[in-house]
This record gives sequence, C-alpha cells and structure tokens, in this order.
Amino acid sequence: MPATTQITLNAPLDMHLHLRDGEMLHNIAKASAKTFSGAVIMPNLVPPVSSKEEVVAYKARIMEAVGDEKFIPYMTLFFKPGYNRSFLESVKDEISAIKLYPAGITTNSEGGVSGFDIEELRPALEAMSDLGIPLCIHGETNGFVMDREAEFVSIYEKLATAFPNLKIIMEHITTKESVAALDRFENLYATITVHHLMITLDDVAGGMLQPHLFCKPIAKRPEDREALLKVALTAHPKVMFGSDSAPHPRHAKESCGCAAGVFTAPIALQLLAELFVSNNAPLENLQAFVSDNARHIYGLTPLKKEVILERTPFNIPSEYNGVVPMHASETINYTIKEVRYG
Repeated sequence: MPATTQITLNAPLDMHLHLRDGEMLHNIAKASAKTFSGAVIMPNLVPPVSSKEEVVAYKARIMEAVGDEKFIPYMTLFFKPGYNRSFLESVKDEISAIKLYPAGITTNSEGGVSGFDIEELRPALEAMSDLGIPLCIHGETNGFVMDREAEFVSIYEKLATAFPNLKIIMEHITTKESVAALDRFENLYATITVHHLMITLDDVAGGMLQPHLFCKPIAKRPEDREALLKVALTAHPKVMFGSDSAPHPRHAKESCGCAAGVFTAPIALQLLAELFVSNNAPLENLQAFVSDNARHIYGLTPLKKEVILERTPFNIPSEYNGVVPMHASETINYTIKEVRYG
C-alpha cells in the first residue's frame, strides 16, 4: 500500500477510558474530548460510582471539564451483586454498561467481586440480560501475574454459558487465550488498547524499568501481541478500541510502588494510524476498529465528528498537565491536522 498522507476517521470512540475526578479530571478530560466523539467512562472512583445519583453527578462534572468540546460520556456503574431489577430499571437510561472488577485486582477495585458464584450473581446478571445492559469485565485472577488473564477465561466461559443473552465485554484483553474465546461464544466481545498492540513485557521490564508502560493487565508475550494485532488489523467484528488511558501524576508513576496505568488519550489515534498503515491494513479496518464495531456492539449513535490525521512528524510532549504520556518526548509519524463537526 502506498504511503498514506492523510486519514479521515468518522466519529472515533474510546470504549474504555479513565477520566478520574477533581483536578485530574479537569486536567485531562479535554485530551479525549477533543478527538473522540465519545467514550465509555470507567466508574472506579473513590468511592466508586454505584448509584443513579452518582452517575448523574459524575457525568455533570465530566461535561463541565470538557467545556465546549463536543463529546458524549457513556457512563457506567461499578458492579455490585446486590443490584436488583427495580434499581437497574431506574438507572438504565443513564448508563451504557456496568463494569465488574474482581476485588483488589487493579486501581480502586477493592469493592469488587470476591469469587464468581453464579447463583450469587444470577439476580443482577439476569436482570441486566433482560434489560439489555452490557457487562464489562476486568478479567484477571489473583494468580501469577503473567497468567491472570488466561486463567480468567474459564470464568468468562462460565458467565457466557450461564447468561447467553448477556452481552459480555472482555476489557483490554492481552492474551491469545482471550482472543480465541471470542469465536467460541456468541455473546463475548472485547476491547483492545493501543499500548497492548505495540508493546510486550520486554518493553516494560526487559531493560531499565519503564514505569510509564506499566499497567494492569501487564503487557504479555510476543505471541499474545500478534494475536491481538491479527484481530485488530482485520477489524474482527467483535473487537473495538478501548484506550484504557489511565492518568496518574508523575510522582505516582516514578516512585516505589509505581501506579498501574498508561496515559495515551492525546496520542491514541495518531499511534493507531501509524500502526495500521505500517502493517498495510486497509483504512476501512481502522475505521471499524475505532468506531463502527463499537456502534454496532453497543447500539450507539455518536456525535458527528471527523478527525483528519496527516503524515507529519509529531513530537509528543514530555507531559500533559503533570501526566506523562506513552512515548513522552519521542517523535511519531502522524499528527492531528483538523477536527470537523457535523
């Protein structure tokens, strides 16, 4: 394929985004709102977003933080087994999904699920299934760090079998085992990050430790990255882009006890453009990966927004309002030339 000098993306969507709250929210929200039509917003604040009132209030804070940018925050609830049908019916119109975290497995997930007893989860999951509310899952066990996601696949299988009409999103998958599960169950879908398409554990810890590449789930082996690349570059209809862009202040990353999270929001589309072009993938596949698949899976009608990227070198800043991005101070091949609104 000849060198692509300009790429136009229609209504790009980020299907897994951390915006935090307070000062951090105001510092980084516009980085996503500028170039994405919308994003699925994670609920793991402190305390977590777990009521209708909290969803509505958090959405209002997000809209204040994005200012004049045209952007839809697709809100989520923090899953609790005690959610009943009456509550879910009352909150359905305010959310796009519910996010389930295994207890203590990642940032601010201490209030998550301990154990996956199907009968304990059945009332909430059956109600979600009936109401058409997708379930997003951070799929890791507490096992050895490189095996946690692969071990969790058996739980995905159990849930997919027990609730065949429940749309289950395997979030930020990183392994070939998760990729293989996509085609075994009709109701399993997945998000994939740009950083997991680009790095392996060797990039994180093979030489000097790279704290700004440390995340959960941790980057895996080359064969895992190849499996992710295959389904992303071919625009497998059950996968969609979710950045898992997770900002932390510099002092929390460059410290003993490094916080988990990679910040990619301001450069995600540029990196994806370069990745698809360098792998000779059709640009319609990039469009499907960053928007079309998500619209179909979630039933979304996003805001009209065109993002025009140009093959011009872009020097990534060393930080954005105190948050260090992936590839800080490095140069990449694509820049955002213009954003147009419909």
